[in-house]
Amino acid sequence: MTTTTPPVTVRRATETDLIGVSHIEKLSFPQPWPYDAFERFLGEPGFLVADDGQHVVGYVVADRVPNHGEALGHVKDLAVHPECRGEGIGRLLLSTAIERVRATGVVSVKLEVREGNDAARSLYQSFGFQPLRRVPRYYDDGEDAVVMLLELTADRE
Repeated sequence: MTTTTPPVTVRRATETDLIGVSHIEKLSFPQPWPYDAFERFLGEPGFLVADDGQHVVGYVVADRVPNHGEALGHVKDLAVHPECRGEGIGRLLLSTAIERVRATGVVSVKLEVREGNDAARSLYQSFGFQPLRRVPRYYDDGEDAVVMLLELTADRE
């Protein structure tokens, strides 16, 4: 028997999505963000969810932050439900988030990723993110973070 994955739609997160987002966060990270952290990003153009028509199957939180007089895009959080990984949902979310923050006028996007999260680092590098520096003991459990930067160009799609 062949099964097909339902199509996924990426859209802005709403308050009704927060339970699903929080659930995926808890399944995905050893130190999950609290529910109210997501509430603060509602309304941001880069807080997006991937929806399969019935459930939230992934999300990304990205925004625009000040950086020495120039705005910088910042991908703060990205996760896909464990049962839906490997289907390109993370790639779709990241691509859409980058375009949303690019539309706000940023010329580069940064993020922090666990040094040991090879899958995420590989995804980010496939988009052109480059390692900028390592931050020792960035995470509460003592793991280092790698700060990665993507320079946006006018012709990048």
